[in-house]
Amino acid sequence: MSIVRNQVLFVLALVSAAALALTGFVTHAPNRLVSGRALALWHAAPVTAAAALAGGVLALLVVSLLPQSRPVRWGAAAIGSALILLTLDAAGQVAAGLIDPAHPAARTALGAAAWVLVLCAALAVVDAMQRLGAGPLLRSIVAAGVVAAVGALLASGRLDALSFLREYANQRDAFARELVRHMALVAAALVPALAIGMPLGVAVARRPRLGQGVYAGLNLLQTIPSVALFGLLIAPLSALAAAFPVLAAVGVQGIGFFPAMLALVLYALLPVVRNTQAGLMGVDAAVVEAARGMGLTERQIFWRVEGPLALPVVLAGVRIVLVQTIGLAVVAALIGAGGLGTFVFQGIGQYATNLVLLGAVPTIVLALAADLAMRTLVELAERRRSP
Repeated sequence: MSIVRNQVLFVLALVSAAALALTGFVTHAPNRLVSGRALALWHAAPVTAAAALAGGVLALLVVSLLPQSRPVRWGAAAIGSALILLTLDAAGQVAAGLIDPAHPAARTALGAAAWVLVLCAALAVVDAMQRLGAGPLLRSIVAAGVVAAVGALLASGRLDALSFLREYANQRDAFARELVRHMALVAAALVPALAIGMPLGVAVARRPRLGQGVYAGLNLLQTIPSVALFGLLIAPLSALAAAFPVLAAVGVQGIGFFPAMLALVLYALLPVVRNTQAGLMGVDAAVVEAARGMGLTERQIFWRVEGPLALPVVLAGVRIVLVQTIGLAVVAALIGAGGLGTFVFQGIGQYATNLVLLGAVPTIVLALAADLAMRTLVELAERRRSP
C-alpha cells in the first residue's frame, strides 16, 4: 500500500521543491527592458526566509503522507496560505536588499520558483477545501482571508521594492482610472447581454425550431477572433455616427467604449441563450403539469416554477459570460476603449514585462473573484431548489 495519502499534495510539494532547487527565486535586471539574471533562493534571500520556505514545502510533503483527517486537511490549507505569504515576503526582502541608489533603474521581479511556489500553495488550499467538502460560504471566507492577508502585506510596504509594485507606483493614478473603466466596460456589456440573451433563450426553449437560426448566427460570431471583430465594427459604426450626428453625440463611434461594449455583448450572447434554454428544458415536465393542475397561469408557472428551477443553470451561464467578458475586455484597449489592457499593450510595445503584469494580474484576480462569487451563487441556488 502506498504511503502517500494525498497524491495531489505530494506532487505539489515535489514540484515546489524542484522549483526552489533548480530555478531562480527572483530575477534582477539593470532596467525594466532587460530580462535580467536569475538568483536562487539560497543565494539571494535571508537565511530565515529561505529556511521558512523550505520548511513550508517540507510541511506540505509531510501532510501528504498523513491520514487525511479533517484537522490534517485544515493544516494543509493553513500551510498553503502561509506559503503564499512567505514567498511574497521573501521576494520583497530580496528586492529590498538589492536596491542600489547608484542604479535607480534596476528592477527585481519574481522568478520562476516564486511563481511556481505561489501557484502550488494556492492549489494546495483549493485541494484542502475540496477534500473538506467546504460549502460556498466557507470557501469565500477562506479566499477572503488569504486575499486580506496579501493585501495587508502589500499595505505594509514590504513588497514595494519588487518591480511590479514599482510599476504600480509610477502608474498609480492611471491604474485606478483604467481599473474603474475596465469594470464599467464589463458591466456595460453584461447588462444588455442578459437583457437580450435571456428572453432569446426563453423563446428558443418555447420554439425549438427557432433555435436553428439563432444558434447558427451566435456560433458564427464565436468563430470570429476578438481582434477581428473589434476591427470589423470600426467602419460601420463610423459611417453610422457620420450619418446621424445625434448618435455620435451619445458616444456611438468607430473606436472607443461603444464598439468595445458592442463586441463584448455579441460574444456574451451564446452562453446566456444556451444556458437559459438548457435550464428551462431541464425542468421536469411533471412539475409543470402539477402547477397547471393547481390552476396557475402560464406566466405564474414561469416565474414561480420554471424560473426558480432553471436558475442554477442560468447562473452558470452568467458565470461563464462574466469571466469571459473580464478577459476579453483586455483586448478592447486596442481600439481605445481603455481598461487594464492599456497596460498590457503598453508593456508589450515597450518590452516591459512588469508593465504587462500590471494589467494582466489584476485581470486574473478579477476573473477569479467573479468566478468564485458566481459559483457560490450557483450552489446557493441549487440548495434552495433542492427539497
